[in-house]
Amino acid sequence: MSAIAAVLQLLVAAAFVSIPVVRARFGPAAKAAADAELTRQGVRPAVLEENGLRFDAGGHETWAPASVAGVMVGVAVLNFMASAWGQTLTWVFSSLVLALNALILHSQLTAAKSVQAAFRRKGDAELARIDVPAFLKAAEGAFPAWVTIHQNIRHTVAFAGSALALILVSL
Repeated sequence: MSAIAAVLQLLVAAAFVSIPVVRARFGPAAKAAADAELTRQGVRPAVLEENGLRFDAGGHETWAPASVAGVMVGVAVLNFMASAWGQTLTWVFSSLVLALNALILHSQLTAAKSVQAAFRRKGDAELARIDVPAFLKAAEGAFPAWVTIHQNIRHTVAFAGSALALILVSL
């Protein structure tokens, strides 16, 4: 059972690695679309960079999912070796992945409200003028349609893979 759990953990790792890969590939187009929308709204596109907002795979958009993937690969190796540590660490990290993926999904479902709130917290008058739903729609429109399907598959793999790994190491 631990070998099957390990395979599931490798799938979870791949799902997390796919996040920065997609952002690296399509982030520049999303930024260009967002900049065009801001210009249409009469807002300087530079306000995004001035406030640390990005669409590329830089910063936490790479290190966070890569770290999750690295940990899951390490735990998978322990499970392939049938190490007792594999079971213990599966309980710790698969549980964390479930919680983390729930947060990611929540942030995606509430993106407009979250971004509006973040813009308000910045206290920047220019950010406050942005029509956030239109801005986000423009950026999201720069990603190919299959990215939405990819996100759904990634969430399914992260949730189901982690839950099944927890069950399998408990048997």
